Amino acid sequence: MANVTRFDPFNDLVDDFFKGFLVRPLAVEGARGETMPRMKVDVAEKNGAYLVSAELPGVKKEDIQITIDGAQVTLAAEVKREKEASQDERVLHTERAYGKVSRSFSLPQEIDEAKAEAKFRDGVLELTLPKKAAAQRKQIAIQ
Repeated sequence: MANVTRFDPFNDLVDDFFKGFLVRPLAVEGARGETMPRMKVDVAEKNGAYLVSAELPGVKKEDIQITIDGAQVTLAAEVKREKEASQDERVLHTERAYGKVSRSFSLPQEIDEAKAEAKFRDGVLELTLPKKAAAQRKQIAIQ
């Protein structure tokens, strides 16, 4: 017997609204018009730095772009189709999505871009984003 589940697009919209205040997802369309799966991101804070882990299965490290602008971080990646179907091949079913996906989020404090580090291993991008030192107050003597 087949399991029947109810499709409720409103539920996903409400979940996105309540979940994404710190790390807001962006929906991106793939090459064939289907919606790409969201880039899953974890953000932690440790020893004066933010640690970001992002799942990017099927992406090569050359196809990943990381942009830091103050406290705003943008991750972009492109999943490329490895092979095209040949003329004598007929695709019966496909679930793998190909195309571009990106994710932007703001952190509570500005990032020191010069000390930022990125590692990509086994489909997981790991970023170490040190916080920028707060400007020290300077007392000015009146003459």
